[in-house]
Amino acid sequence: MAEIRRNGGYIDPVMRPAKADTSTVARAREGDPDAWRELYDAHAGRLLLWLRKTPLSDPSLDHEDLAMESWTLAASRIADFDEDDDAFPAWLFTVARNHLMNAVRKAARRATYATADLPEQIDLIDHTLRIEHDELVREAIAQLPAREGEVIACIDVVDLDVATTAAILGISRANVRMARSRGLARLRKAGWRV
Repeated sequence: MAEIRRNGGYIDPVMRPAKADTSTVARAREGDPDAWRELYDAHAGRLLLWLRKTPLSDPSLDHEDLAMESWTLAASRIADFDEDDDAFPAWLFTVARNHLMNAVRKAARRATYATADLPEQIDLIDHTLRIEHDELVREAIAQLPAREGEVIACIDVVDLDVATTAAILGISRANVRMARSRGLARLRKAGWRV
């Protein structure tokens, strides 16, 4: 900044050195590795913690990698950032958020599934769900008196009709309906959704 001084009728500009900006961001902008280390130490942990709050559906994405890539992007764009140290965290997190969203969109676009393995995987999932379902049904029926459990197993699990169930169990149709009604009521009262 030039200072103007009057000296015997003519103007003599005296150059005064500009104030040196000693903020960490300004030093980082100039390429000071110590400044980058200070910024990293101050914000890296919080950035990674924040990124980890976002679930990643693609196994090729990793929170730590996204954090490091965000730092690399910040370093390449620091010349465009003309704010002070207080505004740096918001800017850094914005860079990281934009990078995260881009990575998630890119992963969704490239998501592929091996079609040869798909039916086998579906069969495995189906089988697993059936086993889990069967175990839950067994657990629910085990909580009932024997007659009610048998009736519910015949009608609701095996999908037999009332007449066939009555014939198998050697009881009347009315007793089958009553046992089923009581059994379902007990299961609802125990918290089962039936």
